[in-house]
Amino acid sequence: MQIILVSRARKLPRILDLADRRLRLKLFVLLAIALLACVGAGVALALTVASPRDRALGQIHDLQQQIRRQNAQLVDVRKDAQRGVNALAVKLGQLQAQSTRLNALGERLAQAAKLDDGEFNFSQPPAVGGVEDSSGRAYALPQVLDSSITRLASQFDIQQAQLSALQSLLLDAKIESNLKPTGMPVQGYISSYFGVRPDPFNGLAAMHTGIDIATPYGTPVHAVAEGMVTFAGVRRGYGNVVEIDHGNGYMTRYAHNSKLEVHPGQHVQVGEVIAKAGSTGRSTGPHVHFEVWYDGRVVNPLAFVRNHR
Repeated sequence: MQIILVSRARKLPRILDLADRRLRLKLFVLLAIALLACVGAGVALALTVASPRDRALGQIHDLQQQIRRQNAQLVDVRKDAQRGVNALAVKLGQLQAQSTRLNALGERLAQAAKLDDGEFNFSQPPAVGGVEDSSGRAYALPQVLDSSITRLASQFDIQQAQLSALQSLLLDAKIESNLKPTGMPVQGYISSYFGVRPDPFNGLAAMHTGIDIATPYGTPVHAVAEGMVTFAGVRRGYGNVVEIDHGNGYMTRYAHNSKLEVHPGQHVQVGEVIAKAGSTGRSTGPHVHFEVWYDGRVVNPLAFVRNHR
């Protein structure tokens, strides 16, 4: 293919042969240069036409993206802080509950040990004090709080173990005291003591195995110690009688009652009403015949009735 170029100056026409490879290459390079020039002109035109408002909007968009990223980081920080606060709150609640238990245990121990009123006032915080720290040293409050709470919890655990051991000792002593006959079984006065005496019916010398406590008819008779009722019925000479085994070698007997309020196999507590005073059996009037036995031998109950729990 040939292209003929005709000049107005009446020169000879110029023939371009497209079949020539070198000519095609020159034409292609010229076309590429023209295209690049058009693209560059378009970009320059776009940059020239773009307004400052568009550039400002782009910057604002970038700032908004940055603010959203910072807000997300702040939310994460707040969550971490809240988790720390929640952990401290849980520890504080546990310490408050443990403190309440210790106060209740301390009050019970103070009562059991019969301490003077006001010696340990568990309703008020203990007095503390100290000089002001002027070293100017900075302390990280969360770490201080966490270590203080941990140390306090450890102290509470040790104190509770010690108080529980002391409570066990006091309770053991109380249980042992409750199982030992103590005090008068009935309101009245001692009309006959333990030992050899003239028999009230025949005047002959006879062994009196207990004490007689004169009291009005029907007066409640109380157990002088905790134990199990082993007999409740009529025995010759005793009339209506109650016998209680206290499980530690002691047994008590309450005789001449008008009415029995317990039955064999019943567990009774200290001070529980077990009978009503009367004059059944060999008796000259309403009273309670009280006996104390230890390891199968009758003993003088006078020391027991004069003792106080």
